[in-house]
Formats: sequence, C-alpha cells, structure tokens
Amino acid sequence: MKTYRVRAKRWEHGWKLHIENVGVTQSRTLWDAEDMARDLIGRREDVPRDAFTVTITPEIGGGLDEESRAAREAVSAADRAQRQAAAQSRATARRLRQAGLSGRDIAKVLNVSPQRVSQLLRTST
Repeated sequence: MKTYRVRAKRWEHGWKLHIENVGVTQSRTLWDAEDMARDLIGRREDVPRDAFTVTITPEIGGGLDEESRAAREAVSAADRAQRQAAAQSRATARRLRQAGLSGRDIAKVLNVSPQRVSQLLRTST
C-alpha cells in the first residue's frame, strides 16, 4: 500500500498541507488534515480514499517540532519499558509459582497486589 507524506505548516487560517508529489491543500485543524489530504490525493491520483496510507508531519517551528518529537519518543520509550516490565513480571510470577510460592507471597516478592499476581499468572502474552 502506498504511503503519502504530508507536511502540515501552520498559517493564519489553519494548516497548509503539502502532499509529496501531489500538491497542496488546506485544513482548519490538524484533526481534519488527514481527511483533506485523502480527498486531494484521491482526486488527483484517481484512487479510492482507502487505497493508501497518509503520514502527517506538523511543522510548527520555534523549537516546538523538536520538543514535540522528543515528547513522542519519551512516550514510546515508556510504553516499550512498560511492556517489557509486564513480560518480565509474568515470567517471574510463573517461576515463583513453580518454586512453590503462594499468590500472596508472590505479591510481596514482586511488590504488587494479589489481584495483579492472578492477572500475571493467567496471562500468557
């Protein structure tokens, strides 16, 4: 599936959407930007609106692009860390259970609630 890259630049009436190799359109808000881009791409390329993907990159300036990118990366890193911690907790809870510990003891060892231990032990992914 083809991906169209869109640079969204702020202007006084909203956002100018520069669609790579297609053209320029506009949107009042970033929320509506994908729909506006899909409309133009569909018309210009003569393809259905669901036949491609759209990636929108806002360009704000004043250092805010870098700050926003850093914030998104921090959120992604936290999500990855949380998933890794959950996987490690599940594996450790299973090994503690195999070692003969009760659910309440596992809760104390892992510093979680007994209910969380139940969740960890019944979750396989």
